[in-house]
Amino acid sequence: MTLRAPSVSLASAALDPESIRRLDRSGPRYTSYPTALEFHEGVDEQAYLSRLALANQGPAGSPLSLYVHIPFCESRCSFCACHFIATPHREVAHTYLGYLLRETDRLAERLPDQRAVAQMHWGGGTPTYLSPAELEELFAGIARHFEFEPGAELAIEIDPRVTTRSHLETLARLGFNRLSMGVQDFTPAVQEAIGRRQTFEETRALLDVARELGFDEGINFDLVYGLPAQDEASFDLSLDRLLELRPERVAMYSFAYVPWVKPHQRRLDTARFPTRETKLTLYRMALERLRAAGYESIGIDHFALPGDELARAARESRLDRNFMGYTVKPSETTLALGVSGIGEVDGAFFQNERKLKAYYAALDAGRLPIQRGYLLDDDDRLRQYVIRELMCKFAVDKVEVGRRFAVDFDTYFAAELARISDVVDGAVRLVTNAPRALRVTDAGRMFVRNLCMVFDRYFEAQRESGKPAFSRTV
Repeated sequence: MTLRAPSVSLASAALDPESIRRLDRSGPRYTSYPTALEFHEGVDEQAYLSRLALANQGPAGSPLSLYVHIPFCESRCSFCACHFIATPHREVAHTYLGYLLRETDRLAERLPDQRAVAQMHWGGGTPTYLSPAELEELFAGIARHFEFEPGAELAIEIDPRVTTRSHLETLARLGFNRLSMGVQDFTPAVQEAIGRRQTFEETRALLDVARELGFDEGINFDLVYGLPAQDEASFDLSLDRLLELRPERVAMYSFAYVPWVKPHQRRLDTARFPTRETKLTLYRMALERLRAAGYESIGIDHFALPGDELARAARESRLDRNFMGYTVKPSETTLALGVSGIGEVDGAFFQNERKLKAYYAALDAGRLPIQRGYLLDDDDRLRQYVIRELMCKFAVDKVEVGRRFAVDFDTYFAAELARISDVVDGAVRLVTNAPRALRVTDAGRMFVRNLCMVFDRYFEAQRESGKPAFSRTV
């Protein structure tokens, strides 16, 4: 039996305010399991080299995923929780590019027999902070060592405020086939509140150029709900503008307010934040309007037109999840390049140095710039699988778990299944537990992170530490 994510019925997804209050808690987004909080410096470059050697001995042609982090932005957006460096001094990019190419050379030396790439994503920061010539130089440095498979996804995040026609022409010539445009919100009052002034006209103009150049099946918009100054009227206007432009994919993220990690978020006026009830109303508005416009709901925060590969992957149970979010190109090996980049190699996570000075110093010393990581044990791998299934399919096939991991699901997770009642509210059930499968209900889709926490063996210790760690689930 192949489990598929169910369609959504809004009529059965209503929760009362008390239920929402009880379910609104701090929790991971599970782009990895275990989360980065478990990473430690005992996992170092030597551990990385060992896992790279194992990956290199894998089946011939096993596809890789590459993530390249370009951290620079021209200015600081006060809502942003990414790892970025805001500076108008563009000469820093040229220095950084040189170190990225050195890291690429050294990494490729460790994978002489595994060079096929199924997916490459350039994130930030703002990757188009680099000039068109610098983008071309970076791509050439990677392509010198790695070979892109036919149909490989080559994606890049772009900021419409700084991306030019020349940037897009270069990216199209290099073979990039997916653009992720940062929008956040189309409403001027909200943009003012988050320090990101971006007109509808400049976003539309760049979209028109992208489609003219052939990016007509590969454009994603990132929007955020829960931002200060957002309300139902402003969000409805943003949805109007979004549907007018009609990108192939939409990522509708819940705002992650984490000022203990990103102190610049303290500049936001918390008195202007929507209430948790309003946030859920905004989510339901997006769900209703996007589905009425022909988009399919994918995972916890994505939407795609039916012909888009993300929608096809969801329908065919091929959807996967990694540090780049939802993906249609699953890979056992994700290599990360650049400051703070996180990769996954042969059952282990590795993160590069998070400070630019330390990243440069490691490469100057002839080392790969690993700062910390985590080696998964058998229990981690099992829980990682269960959590990914919940995040991608909203269901776990217990028989398939038994086949893959040689365990009886109900026995192994007896304690977790007993705690499921903690995330089931009275008459509104968030999950159903049948002999064959654990399934998330319509109402539960909005709180699947809460369900995943039940299977996270580290979560309670993190919560009991009293230290803030994650954004809210509402």
